[in-house]
Amino acid sequence: MLPTTMHSAEVIVTARHIAGWPQERNSLVPADCWGSAQRMVLRLPALKRAVPVCRSLARSWLDGQRIHDEDTRYLVLLVLSELFTNAVQHSAGTRITCRIGRSENLLHIEVHDRGGTPSVPRMRRPDQWQEHGRGLELVARSSSRWGRRIEADSGCTVWAAVPLAAGVRHGVAP
Repeated sequence: MLPTTMHSAEVIVTARHIAGWPQERNSLVPADCWGSAQRMVLRLPALKRAVPVCRSLARSWLDGQRIHDEDTRYLVLLVLSELFTNAVQHSAGTRITCRIGRSENLLHIEVHDRGGTPSVPRMRRPDQWQEHGRGLELVARSSSRWGRRIEADSGCTVWAAVPLAAGVRHGVAP
């Protein structure tokens, strides 16, 4: 779980922003907001076309945090994409909240949906012929730990912790 005492930057994305992406990006995100924000909070509509927008904003936050290690970036973006896509596909909610924060050795990723369906995310073991069902397995293999919790609002939060690579500077970027 992400520490709550971190300085965070919050971005609220609408369907209109997504339709006009990437031109809408500059109206949403001040150029200097990522460097001092140890945590990023994104609120996006539960749309498949919001996945690349979420990744783009996360990539910018990683840049602002000076996390340039390609392996770390790849894992963070993979985990975030899988969790966000699962929330879009398996939730009846209209909004999804994504949080990414850093601690000394980890990047913490949380994706929260408003629920509305009786399904609880769980890892499946699809056979080789099935095209879907491997997302949480990818999350488990790409993170040091992951989990899920049902929230008071009947929503679900799925989280993962991705290790920071050796050589990545700790603390907030100047």
